[in-house]
Amino acid sequence: MPQHITTLTVQTSGKALVEITREVADWVASTGAQTALLTLFCRHTSASLLINENAAPAVKRDILRWLDRLAPENAGYEHDDEGPDDMPAHLRSALTGSSLSIPVADGRMVLGTWQGIYLAEHRAHPHRRQIVAHLLADN
Repeated sequence: MPQHITTLTVQTSGKALVEITREVADWVASTGAQTALLTLFCRHTSASLLINENAAPAVKRDILRWLDRLAPENAGYEHDDEGPDDMPAHLRSALTGSSLSIPVADGRMVLGTWQGIYLAEHRAHPHRRQIVAHLLADN
């Protein structure tokens, strides 16, 4: 079974959900794979990956507010080596996850109509994040 691997770099501007669907889809298409399993892995402990609605901007805002309520800053965490957003970023990452598996059929990711792939930046300051994409294909 052919395998393809790459690292996608995503520049963030602080806490946000950054849609990466197009970048991932372009890479999948460039491999020529028709039927495959795509794995995406975030190489960071203060950022994460998720699939969610990409049509209504309010969804992203609501998700970010929900994560803020679940893991607020300045909540007396012992781990605060890099500032007040450090431990909350780790907790938010633990809640949302570091990897995704997405089937590929006919050369395209099998996502629902309104689904998009997001890198969740949980830190307040800009970062360059790395996402490893691995494709296990049948052709």
